[in-house]
Amino acid sequence: MKYKEFGKEYIDQIIEIYKENSWYAYLDDLTILEKSIDNSLYILGAFENDKLIGFIRCVGDGYHVVYIQDLIIRPGYYRRSIGKNLYQKTSCKFKYVRQFLLITDANDKVSNNFYRKMGMIEGNTEYPVRTYIRQ
Repeated sequence: MKYKEFGKEYIDQIIEIYKENSWYAYLDDLTILEKSIDNSLYILGAFENDKLIGFIRCVGDGYHVVYIQDLIIRPGYYRRSIGKNLYQKTSCKFKYVRQFLLITDANDKVSNNFYRKMGMIEGNTEYPVRTYIRQ
C-alpha cells in the first residue's frame, strides 16, 4: 500500500468510495463535492497501484485547528490497518496543532472504538454525535 497526498484528480474514485460506504449526502451536488475537495487542507490517500483504497480528508488552518472531515476505506479493505495508517500519518503531520478533532455518530460503535484506540478522547455532549480530540 502506498500513501500519498492527492486532490480532485481522483474525484471519480472518491465518489466510488462514498457510494460503496453509503455516504450519499456528499453526492447530492458534485460541484460542491469538487469544491470541498479543492478547499481541503490535506487529503492523504492509500493506493494499491493507482486505485484509491481509502483516504483521510482534513479541513482547518493547519496551525491552530485541524478537523478530520472524512476517514473512509473501501469495504473490501477493512481491517488491514489502512485507516490506522492514514490516521497516524495525518496525526504525525499535524502533531503541533493544538485542536486536532473530529465528530462521528454516537451509535457507530466501530468508529467510536477505532478513535479511542487511536488515543483520542471523547468530548462531552448531549447530542447524538461524538467528538474526539487528540490527547
